[in-house]
Amino acid sequence: MLLYFLPATHAHARVQAWRRLQKVGAVLLKNSAYALPGTSESREDFEWIKHEIVAAGGQAIVLVARAPDSPTFADIVATFRAARARDFETLAGEAARILERVSKTRRDGGRRELTQRVRRLRERFEDAVRLDFFDAPQREQTAALLVKLDQHTGRKPPMAESPKTPVDRAQYKGRLWLTRPHPGVDRMSSAWLIQRVIDSKARFAFGDPGKQPDAIPFDTFQAEFGHHGPHCTFETLCERFAIADPAIQRIGRIVHDLDLKENTYAEPEAATIGRLVDGLRRAGHDDDALLRSGMQLFEALFQSMAGAAAAVTPAPTPREKRVGRGRASAARPKGKRS
Repeated sequence: MLLYFLPATHAHARVQAWRRLQKVGAVLLKNSAYALPGTSESREDFEWIKHEIVAAGGQAIVLVARAPDSPTFADIVATFRAARARDFETLAGEAARILERVSKTRRDGGRRELTQRVRRLRERFEDAVRLDFFDAPQREQTAALLVKLDQHTGRKPPMAESPKTPVDRAQYKGRLWLTRPHPGVDRMSSAWLIQRVIDSKARFAFGDPGKQPDAIPFDTFQAEFGHHGPHCTFETLCERFAIADPAIQRIGRIVHDLDLKENTYAEPEAATIGRLVDGLRRAGHDDDALLRSGMQLFEALFQSMAGAAAAVTPAPTPREKRVGRGRASAARPKGKRS
């Protein structure tokens, strides 16, 4: 649970806090007491919101709460389902109206507009699914309607540009890197990126940065290598260390959407990677083993993407082959053939 207070004069901060709470799927129980399921992801989301509220001049505290009895727990679950039911019902209504237009729309300018509407609708549906913690029944009805619109797809937006401030990599060799316990998708991928590109001899630890001053903190609150602006930690590392590898940039888009619970880039692998990370975290490994498993996962993803990029290199055309043979013949010295 997150309990907070912001003065009435801080209208912008109050609206911003409300929007952030809606974005992570929190529900209001009473006054300014918001709840999320008891997971490490929820704790992380509330800690970030708490930090923003305090920075805006308010007060906030994150607590672990337990329902005193089954009826109370059922009421809280019903509140979550009701919140998502409204989202799914709205989406289902829009999907039904779009389906009515599909048969009437020919292949003209209206078809393009319709495709864009379907893409935006599916993005909103995926956002609602990520926040559907207790399986609202309206979800299946909406999904069934969207299945009929699967032929409509949209372009992915490019990654947002931001000012780059590269650092000297030599200062980050053979160092100890520190992050929070029970790593998730951003910490797993960032540790993989650090060891693969930045510091091949990097060591990793978990805990309080204040107790290990020689360690380099990453994905911790107010860390240099953490969330900045619209970027997750993985993107911040790519920016600061000027990492432009296309496969790594694509991984960054996946991590961005999963960590920030967005659908900005809608990479097709994102849902699968999210499930795999969630499975690793549920398997009960200790932090070191969990981080190593996550890093192996992202190494496999990188190898797959790098291999796929190499596989699509265009093969030489017959004319290019003939030209190549001609050049080779011209370059061969005259005389006895070998």
